[in-house]
Amino acid sequence: MTLAGAALWPMFRGAVMGPVACLSCSSVLSLQLLSGPRIHSRFRSTRVMSSVRKTNHLERTVNNFRQEMIAQAKVCGIVHESETVKRLRLVVMNKDFAFKAGQWVDFFIPGTSQVGGFSICSSPGLLERESVLELAVKYSKHPPANWVHTQCDVGSEVTLRVGGDFFFDPQPSDSPVNLLLVAGGVGINPLYSILLHVVDLHRLQGSKYCKYKPGSVHLYYSAKNTDELLFKRNIINLAKEFSGKISCHFHVTQQSFEIPADIHPYVTAGRISERTLAHVSKDNLCYICGPPPMIEAVSQQLEKLGVPKERIIFEKWW
Repeated sequence: MTLAGAALWPMFRGAVMGPVACLSCSSVLSLQLLSGPRIHSRFRSTRVMSSVRKTNHLERTVNNFRQEMIAQAKVCGIVHESETVKRLRLVVMNKDFAFKAGQWVDFFIPGTSQVGGFSICSSPGLLERESVLELAVKYSKHPPANWVHTQCDVGSEVTLRVGGDFFFDPQPSDSPVNLLLVAGGVGINPLYSILLHVVDLHRLQGSKYCKYKPGSVHLYYSAKNTDELLFKRNIINLAKEFSGKISCHFHVTQQSFEIPADIHPYVTAGRISERTLAHVSKDNLCYICGPPPMIEAVSQQLEKLGVPKERIIFEKWW
C-alpha cells in the first residue's frame, strides 16, 4: 500500500481491489474480518493491478476502511434498470448512518453468512434528505445478488455496513477540481454516486449549506450495448441541466440493434480509447471503475497523456 499526494488532495481517496457495484461474494470467513485494519488517510491509492487467485468480497477488502456502525435497512422500492440489473431503494433505520460518494456497503441478507459487496449508486444528499440509499445489483448466482433477484421484495429487511477508500468528499476550504469519470459496465455505480454528489453541490451553490465550489465533470461510460447503459437518461438530463459543467459520452462495443433516437447523439461505437480521451487535462482528477483490463488500458492511456499517477484513482474487484 502506498500513500501519495496527501497534502495536495485532502478530499480524494482511491483504492484498487474494493468491491464492485453489483457482484456479490460468498464467504467462509468469520465476520471478524469486517474489523480489519482501519488505515484512514486523507488520500490513498494502491497501484496493484491484479491478484493471483479469485477472492471473495471480505478477503478483497480486508485492508479497506470500514465504519464501525452496522445498520438495519428496509427495501422501499425496486426498479428494473436492465434485464440483468435491479436497483434497490433502501430506507436506513439509523439516523447516524452516513457514507461518502463512491463508497460501498457490506450487504448482509437473512439466512446466509455469505456477505455481498455492492457500491452505492445514490448521493450522500439523498440519504441526508430522505434516509434512503440505492444499490444497483447485477444478477449472479452468488447468494446476496441471487437473493436480490429472486427473493427480495418491498419490505424485505437487510443489514448494511459502509466501507471503502474510493470516494470524492470535498471540504469547504478545498479548491475546485475538474473530474474525469470513466466507467465500464456496472462500474458506473460508484461514479454515478460521485456525479450525483457533484450535482447536489451545484444545486446548493449560494446557500449556507455549501461552501465548496465544484468544478466540471466529464463522464465516459462503456457497455456492451445501450440497454446495458445504466442510468443513461438521467445522466443525459443532468448534462442538459448543467450544460458546460457536466458532459457525458457513452460507448457501446456490441450494439446489434438500433440506438434509440433520444440517446443517439451521446453514443459512440467502440471502446474508450486514447483518442477518445485526448482532450483530458493533466490537472483533471480521474476516477475509473470497471473490469481490470479496462482499468489497466485507461490508466495507461491517461499516463501517456501526461496525467500524473496520483491523479488516477481506480477501483476494481472482479
